[in-house]
Amino acid sequence: MKITQVCAAAAAAFWLALGAAPSQAQEVTLRLHQFLPPPATLPAKVIKPWAESIEKASGGRIKFEHYDAMSLGGRPPELYDQARDGVADIIMTVTGYTPNRFPTSEVFELPFMMRGSLATSQAFWELVETDLQATEYRDVKMLGAWVHGPGVIHSSGGVTRLEDMKGLKLRGPTRVINSLLSALGAVPVGMPLPAIPEALSKGVVSGTVIPWEVTPAIKLSELVKYATEFSGDEALYTATIIMAMNKARYEALPADLKAIIDAQSGMALTTLAAKQMLAGDAPGRAIAVGNGTKITELDATEVARWKKAAGPVVDQWIKQVAERGIDGQATIDRANALIDKYRK
Repeated sequence: MKITQVCAAAAAAFWLALGAAPSQAQEVTLRLHQFLPPPATLPAKVIKPWAESIEKASGGRIKFEHYDAMSLGGRPPELYDQARDGVADIIMTVTGYTPNRFPTSEVFELPFMMRGSLATSQAFWELVETDLQATEYRDVKMLGAWVHGPGVIHSSGGVTRLEDMKGLKLRGPTRVINSLLSALGAVPVGMPLPAIPEALSKGVVSGTVIPWEVTPAIKLSELVKYATEFSGDEALYTATIIMAMNKARYEALPADLKAIIDAQSGMALTTLAAKQMLAGDAPGRAIAVGNGTKITELDATEVARWKKAAGPVVDQWIKQVAERGIDGQATIDRANALIDKYRK
């Protein structure tokens, strides 16, 4: 009897061990949701290569399902909440699609703040890692944070001087950028990027602010034939972009899978995204030129006029964030110091 009991116990332990093995090598499928079409730079050259590198490093234990162009449902402004609530496991979005939600992050969108999109992106990530993960982004696990290359004004009639902005209906992506457009004399119309083609074709707007790299994805050069660039080191505007993961989903992963995601994310993902977006500007610009777009580059004297006109936007932002307990000037100083750190 004792021998039988011992054998039975041994057999039970054996089968229990076999049953435990799959959990130790569990496979995880992550749903990744974002607003851009598959050919755009971020999904094609950043998000999917990033996911593939994680799949490979995990030996296939992590798999991704990609839901591009909002194919998992909802609207772009809902993406952050989808990650928070677990509707999607990972999202990529523009923070300004949800106005006033991430006030400190807005510092990098202030006019003429960006001095090199790579350095500004790396500065943004450091601020996220040291501060914003625990405050503005406490509801999610942050994976990356970056900005796009120098912003360009695209219009149906052309902008060659500050006065041309007066009354011009321009699509803007974020609260700060819309405030800038208003200060410059334009009439801002806020909307996510996917809505631009229809808004232009229906005459809702006469132009948009958008970087070159994403213009081919929405065939912008077929809709407007004028673009305005700014000379000098500083950019008129940029937008802040993030990738975030559902916190509970991340915490439930085995330690080794967390480590694989961490190794491919953070500053590594931020740098990859910033470099690819900047690299995409030249081809996007070339396509526009090939389609007959006329490009005006404003000289230093004209740019100085725009800077002066944009000054009140910064003052207004400092007052607005102060109402939320944020020292706006200190935040600007810190952002500038971080950008300078990564420009060296």
